[in-house]
Amino acid sequence: MIRTQRIAVLMIAALSVTAVACRGKKPEPAPAPAPAARGPNADSARLAQEAAARRAAADADARRRADSIAAAEASMRDAAGVAASLRSTLTATVHFEYDQADLRPEDKAVLDAKIPILQANTGVAIRIAGHTDERGSDEYNLALGQRRAAAAKAYLVQHGIAEGRIETISYGEERPAAQGSDESAFAQNRRAEFEITAGGQNLRRP
Repeated sequence: MIRTQRIAVLMIAALSVTAVACRGKKPEPAPAPAPAARGPNADSARLAQEAAARRAAADADARRRADSIAAAEASMRDAAGVAASLRSTLTATVHFEYDQADLRPEDKAVLDAKIPILQANTGVAIRIAGHTDERGSDEYNLALGQRRAAAAKAYLVQHGIAEGRIETISYGEERPAAQGSDESAFAQNRRAEFEITAGGQNLRRP
């Protein structure tokens, strides 16, 4: 009987030790999930997207540069066209009646178009050359050509253009604009021509 009690006591003690040991032991953490595997298809897709983004950015930059160049070229063409038109107006010829140095209304209109350009471009200087047809002596025609050039100059000076900006010369009948001895040729040769002698490189619009 005593022996049986001792065995029971030992078993109870053993069970108590086992229980205490079980309570003190921490549970092992669950293993972390493995990262999803990245296959070659995912990497290829990412690289393709990055390449497409780079191409789009390069294309947009190229378009911006092209637009900027086109705008600059258009501006230059416009400026060149304006300058050519202004030069054409400044060098437009006026004509005269036979043996006359008086300006006709239509020729005053030609001179009127020059005035605002000369006013807007104060560095411009011009030369007015007087011409005649072949009738009359050389001496007479030189004097008539000079009167025609002087008449055009006087009109511009009266409308505010500085006299020092305008030079005059006469060629008489020496430099005909049209060959022939009929009235059509004579009418073209009775004229005053205008030449820009300074400041014509960068003409500004009035």
